[in-house]
Formats: sequence, structure tokens, C-alpha cells
Amino acid sequence: MIWGCMTWKGVGYATKIDGRMDGDLYLQILKDELLNSLQFYDLNPSDIIFQQDNDPKHTCRIVKTWLEEQDFRTMVWPAQSPDLNPIEHLWGYLKRKLADHEHPPNGIYELWDRIQEDWEGIAVEECQKLIESMPRRVEAVLKAKGAYTKY
Repeated sequence: MIWGCMTWKGVGYATKIDGRMDGDLYLQILKDELLNSLQFYDLNPSDIIFQQDNDPKHTCRIVKTWLEEQDFRTMVWPAQSPDLNPIEHLWGYLKRKLADHEHPPNGIYELWDRIQEDWEGIAVEECQKLIESMPRRVEAVLKAKGAYTKY
């Protein structure tokens, strides 16, 4: 499993998750990878809207409490809505890039090296395109009354 984030300025840090992720590990990732990503891009936390889905580890008490203490806002997000979430489409983009390699990786370590290389190679414009698509995504879901959309 991999955790990663994206901003208007590009992809943030990604981290490999060994084993099962729980609320404690998720909180540590937010404290490390998310905050370091914001710092890397010199983003002002008060200008940030953080988006995540309603996975139980995202909504557990320790994570909720920590998020409430941050200077950035957290977007309220409906469950079961991957069609709206731009990071899900970025994961799809990454999977397509990984499939473009001539040969499959020779093990988990080579796979992780490729993931890191391809993740860091994602253009800023790709992130911006996905973020700019949000109004169209929301409009499509509203028009479909919550049913399937092309996204």
C-alpha cells in the first residue's frame, strides 16, 4: 500500500506502507509526509483544503482531533465517492506509467523504486488538470443524482 498526496504545485511525498495501516500509523503519516509536503512547496496551511475519504482510519478520534488542531481546513467528504476524488485518478495515472515499463519489476524493491521514480516524475500540470476537473465532476454527479458518471 502507498500513501501520497497532491497539491496545485505537484505531488507531495509518498510513503510505502508495510502491513496494515491503522489510525495511529495514518496520523504519523499525516504528521510526517503531509506536513513535509506542505513545507516543501512553501504552502501556507491556512490556504490549504485537505481532502480525504471517510475510511475509518481517516475519521478515527485521534486523527479527527489532530486535523481540528491544524491551520488547514478539512473538506467534508461523502463516503463511496472515488469518482470525485482527484487523487484516485492520480493513482490510475501512476498505474498506467508503471505499466509502460518494458519489463515487470524483479521484486518488491524494484517495484518501489519504480513507483518513487514515476511518482516524482508526475508533472505539475497533471495535478492541476485533476484539481481543475473538480467542478465538472461535482456537476456530473449532481446531474446524475448520485448515480454513475464517466469519471
